[in-house]
Amino acid sequence: MDAAQIEQVRRFNRTVTERVGVLHDHYLGRDRPVGEARLLWEIGEQGQDVRRLRQRLGLDSGYVSRLLRSLEADGLVTVQPQPEDRRVRTVRLTDAGLAERAALDARSDELAGALLGPLNTAQRARLVAAMAEVDRLLTAATVTLDIVDPHHPDARHCLRSYYAEIQERFETGFDPTRSLLPDAAELRPPHGLLLIARLHGEPVGCAGLKLPPGAPAEVKRMWVAPDARGLGLGRRFLAELEARAAKHGHSVLRLDTNKALTAAISLYHSYGFQEVAAFNDERYAHHWFEKRIAAPLTTPTQRPCPDGEAGSVGAGP
Repeated sequence: MDAAQIEQVRRFNRTVTERVGVLHDHYLGRDRPVGEARLLWEIGEQGQDVRRLRQRLGLDSGYVSRLLRSLEADGLVTVQPQPEDRRVRTVRLTDAGLAERAALDARSDELAGALLGPLNTAQRARLVAAMAEVDRLLTAATVTLDIVDPHHPDARHCLRSYYAEIQERFETGFDPTRSLLPDAAELRPPHGLLLIARLHGEPVGCAGLKLPPGAPAEVKRMWVAPDARGLGLGRRFLAELEARAAKHGHSVLRLDTNKALTAAISLYHSYGFQEVAAFNDERYAHHWFEKRIAAPLTTPTQRPCPDGEAGSVGAGP
């Protein structure tokens, strides 16, 4: 890691914490620290599942419990178990909590105005644009990738969303029964894997990898939720799948895709895939891609698989 970059990040963090006033226990001039104030804002007018609230903020369960107890003691929230599962608790703002949240919103607007006020018009535009870019990059850095079973609820959510989207985008629609979709077993180790991307604990994308012995690895079912696009997840998926295919001894990565997925096609070209002749009879594919990948050094327990020649990895169906 570059030492100068580390120092710049630390300098940025110091500037932000000082300017937004999180170094004392009376955030925005109210009688509570920033942790409690942020919790009130995240709970919102409709209430929130405590577990999801904890995942959203990336906080320890004990710390969240202490914050909620303090807010309860002040009469700002109520925390109650759900009737169908008493292990699941829901937190809601009281009338006093709603009023406090409104006051915090007003103070937050004032703080934003104070940050922008001393700057001229051009400087304001630069600062706001830079903040948007920082927000986007920091959000991208919080996305996690995990291998899950294809029957995991998060996997099912992503795959259902994927099929619904391509049903709308393909000019012929999409019928899973007429596609060369891999069986669930093909996306489980050792035959393959399924990656799920999560943002604040919520699933926002998936990408599968088939690892057939003696044949090229194949990318399947790659999808990113619309709200998570622009974070570089497609490229990150490809990089992770490529590394895992190489680790398993494969030297060729393949994919096929539909002509309607123009952004995906541009991504494959920019990532180094070459368009090749059709290597399967997938009825929904119009383009087939292949990329040669660097296999790791072999060991006595790992030998490279002799992949075929022309081919590509399927990120479409």
